[in-house]
Amino acid sequence: MSQLKEKKKILIVSRSFYPTNSARSLRTTELAKEFSRQGHRVTVITQRDEEVHPKFEEKYNLKIKDLGKQKYSSVQLKGRGLERLIRRVLIRFPKLLFEYPDIELMWLVKNALKNEADHDLMISIAVPYPVHWGVAWSRSPRHKIASVWAADCGDPYVGAENDSFKKPFYFSFVEKWFSRKADYITIPFEGAKAAYFPEFHSKIRIIPQGFTFPNVNRSNSNGHNQKITFAYVGNVTSYQHYAVPFLDQLNSMDTPFKFIIYLRKEDRHIYENALNAETLQKCEMREYVPRKELFQALSHVDFLVHFPYQNETQRSLKLVDYAHMKKPILSYTNDSESSKALSEFMNHEFDNALVVEDPDQYRVENVCKRFLDLI
Repeated sequence: MSQLKEKKKILIVSRSFYPTNSARSLRTTELAKEFSRQGHRVTVITQRDEEVHPKFEEKYNLKIKDLGKQKYSSVQLKGRGLERLIRRVLIRFPKLLFEYPDIELMWLVKNALKNEADHDLMISIAVPYPVHWGVAWSRSPRHKIASVWAADCGDPYVGAENDSFKKPFYFSFVEKWFSRKADYITIPFEGAKAAYFPEFHSKIRIIPQGFTFPNVNRSNSNGHNQKITFAYVGNVTSYQHYAVPFLDQLNSMDTPFKFIIYLRKEDRHIYENALNAETLQKCEMREYVPRKELFQALSHVDFLVHFPYQNETQRSLKLVDYAHMKKPILSYTNDSESSKALSEFMNHEFDNALVVEDPDQYRVENVCKRFLDLI
């Protein structure tokens, strides 16, 4: 029997897991379900929810162990004017300087791994990065925990480009410390490699996000909407360099349209500040919804909007779902070409739509195989 066909003992360590609705939660949940479906013995260490997880364990035949709750939390962003500004500072700088409050995860992970042993594969999932740091702190030649440790990085840490401030220099030592101890560092695409320290490039393996794709009823989604309808999903704070000029361009358009936005509450002010009253009337802001519900809603739009990162070391995961929707994708980069494409899209001309390469690489069964190849 080949090594890949043998049933393996797999440990996944992540703060985020079902039923949380986030990219890292989806990563952890889909991997755990698929590894278990393939017959492997799967244990997940996460923040256990006794109301939800016992049924999940039974349904998917895996084990969920409690990481423990974080005692410390950041200041809540609320209020107006000076109060809001002070709260922003109290949130921003402790996180920037000390990775507070997520630094607590380092101790929680170390404690949770104290009695773990004899796994074939351990996957730790960031963000937040203190998950990796806790694994590195716990792992030693006498306590390997697993034959192979893969530190899965959705976004770079020290080399991240989507932050207004660079990480303080001392976090470079922390990143190098955990990178030395990991057997592999897994990143979602080749272009991200440049954001990691060169001495660890030999440990890097490309393993994209893994998805299962819900069936979408497209019976009512063919043809044009009477009013051109387009949508954007997700965080906009990291993409303001392109999003704000895009919103400004919408202000100058006389064309009737409907812009549907699925957003975080804290991003709402960006749209309200950038759009004039008339354009805001053409927008419909919605809270995040479960992925299946989102797919069904997006099946009725004419096109989808994407704002890329400025450099090539990070990539938005929403493109995978966008590609599965089989809807034209407008990638807006605030230049003459993307402005021209926007005008074309508003007239149902989609020749310049973005093409996402090889969507099948994101199917979770293919992603799990790549992880198993590390053993």
